[in-house]
Amino acid sequence: MALLSTFKRLLKGILVPAGFLAVSGYFVWHAVHGERGLMARDKRQADIVAARAELTRSESERDAMERRVAGLRGDRLDRDQLEERARSLLNMVGRDEVIVPYGPERRLY
Repeated sequence: MALLSTFKRLLKGILVPAGFLAVSGYFVWHAVHGERGLMARDKRQADIVAARAELTRSESERDAMERRVAGLRGDRLDRDQLEERARSLLNMVGRDEVIVPYGPERRLY
C-alpha cells in the first residue's frame, strides 16, 4: 500500500511538469515550423527581396519606354527615333546602312 501511494505521489509530481513541457514543446515547434514561424518568415523575406528586384527591373523598363515614347510625341519629335521605329516596323533599310542583329534578350525597344 505504501508503494502505491508513493507511486501516485510521484506520478502527480511528474504529471504537471511533463504536461507543461509537452504544451511548451508544441508551441515552440509551431513558432519555428508553423505557418507564421521563423522558417516561414525567412521565406517571406526572400520573396520580398525577389519582388523588390522585379519591381526595380520593371520600373527601369517602364522608364526606358517612357523616354522612347516622349521622343515620339508631336511637340518635340525626335526624327532619328521616328525614322528608326518606322524602319523597324516596315522592315526596311537604306543601301548604305549596316545591319547589326541583336538577340531577343538584348532588344533595343
